[in-house]
Amino acid sequence: METDGYKIRDQTKPHYVTFTVVDWIDVFTRKIYKDIIVENINYCVKEKGMIVFGYVIMSNHLHLIIQSKNNDLSGLIRDFKKFTAKAIINQIKTGRESRREWMLALFSKATETHGRNKTYQFWRYGNHPEEVYSTKFLWSKLDYIHLNPVRSGLVEKASQYKFSSAQNYVEGSGIIDITLVDNPVMNVHNDDAFWKSIVW
Repeated sequence: METDGYKIRDQTKPHYVTFTVVDWIDVFTRKIYKDIIVENINYCVKEKGMIVFGYVIMSNHLHLIIQSKNNDLSGLIRDFKKFTAKAIINQIKTGRESRREWMLALFSKATETHGRNKTYQFWRYGNHPEEVYSTKFLWSKLDYIHLNPVRSGLVEKASQYKFSSAQNYVEGSGIIDITLVDNPVMNVHNDDAFWKSIVW
C-alpha cells in the first residue's frame, strides 16, 4: 500500500514508478550495485512478466515505466524491491565497500520508524506510481527519465549514459531488454527550449 497518497488502482496498466534509497544514500555511485539492479530487471522481464518501457538508474534512486503481463504490478514491485534490497545489502556486507559501517548503520536506523523490516531497510516506502494514460504522458515521462543523467552533468547526451533506456531508443539496444514505444527518435540533451517544451 502506498503511503504517499499514490496507489496502483489498475494492475493491468503501465505505471511510472520511482524507487528511492532511504536517506537518499548514494549507493549506486558504485557500478556493482547498479549491476544488481540491471540483473534483477532483466530477470523480471524474462521470468516474472515485467514489461519495461523505460528506466534510469541514478546515484540514489531509479525511475521505471513498467507493466505486468500477469496483471499484478503491485506484487511485481514488492518482490523486486525485496529481492534487490537483500542482494545489495549482502553485497555491501561481503564486498569491498569502504562505506560499509556508515551505510549499514543508516539502513538499520531506518527500521526504527517502520515495523516491516527487522534488521535493515534499503528502499524508502512508497513508489509514487502514476498510471500511464496516454502516449503523450508516456513520452513526457520518458524524456524526463532520459534527461536525468544529462541534468546531473554525468553525460552530454542521454544515449551516452549506459544505465538508461535512452540507449535503447537512440541506438536500438541496451543493457536491459525493454519494449520500445513508437516515437520519432530524439537524442535528448539539456537544451532550454527543448526542456521547456516537455509536457508535464
